[in-house]
Amino acid sequence: MPQRRHVARAAVSGVAATALLALAAPAWASSTVPLHPAHQGSTAADFQQQCADSRFADRPADHDGWHFVLPGGPSAGGFQSLTLSFDTGSGTVDVPVPDATDAYPDALYPAGRNESRLIHAYLFTPAGWTLVNGSATISGQGDGFNLSHTCAGRPTPESPTPTPTNSESPTPTPTNSESPTPTPTVPGSPVPSETPSASPSSGTGGGGGDDGNLPVTGAAVTTMALVGVGLIGGGVALVALRRRRDGITFTS
Repeated sequence: MPQRRHVARAAVSGVAATALLALAAPAWASSTVPLHPAHQGSTAADFQQQCADSRFADRPADHDGWHFVLPGGPSAGGFQSLTLSFDTGSGTVDVPVPDATDAYPDALYPAGRNESRLIHAYLFTPAGWTLVNGSATISGQGDGFNLSHTCAGRPTPESPTPTPTNSESPTPTPTNSESPTPTPTVPGSPVPSETPSASPSSGTGGGGGDDGNLPVTGAAVTTMALVGVGLIGGGVALVALRRRRDGITFTS
């Protein structure tokens, strides 16, 4: 009889424990919850600033600090992972938390002394990013998670693109530095004028010669020929007259 009683008690205890586990299991089953809708589209500079948070002590000056928290008490459990989407200004980036392989420092922290519930999530991103949306996998059940506070950094100013300058000197215009070769002159000959006269000589006949003498015109040649003929004719007439006079015999 005593042995049967011990077996019965053990069976009742096992059933009770199984029932308790069955009731507790749904409360601690993993689930996925969204980021609070009011916190979507937030920037660190426009959100509640708490740069005195000791978790932001190692934040680079050109990074924004983000602190997320999971409300709901023990029934919500704790963070197992988060996926946060940010608008970088040139596209959208999904940042997993925790992830030690990417360029964005992050960490999960417990709630006070209860190290089994990780309800705090910290993340550092380049300054100026916009939190678009997010989701979290938690170990319990909840309605969502919140953005608690931020610490805005200062974006690194971009260096202006230098304007290329042409350091080459302009190619100088070639100049003829050689002196013109002087035209040799023959002693006794007239020196030719550097700039020939463009005006033709007056009168009828050919143009001026290249030797610098006065031009001989056709009128002067004709006149000289006529004078010569006249002189010859006059000489012939004087000779004939002289012979005629010599042939005359005067009688008294």
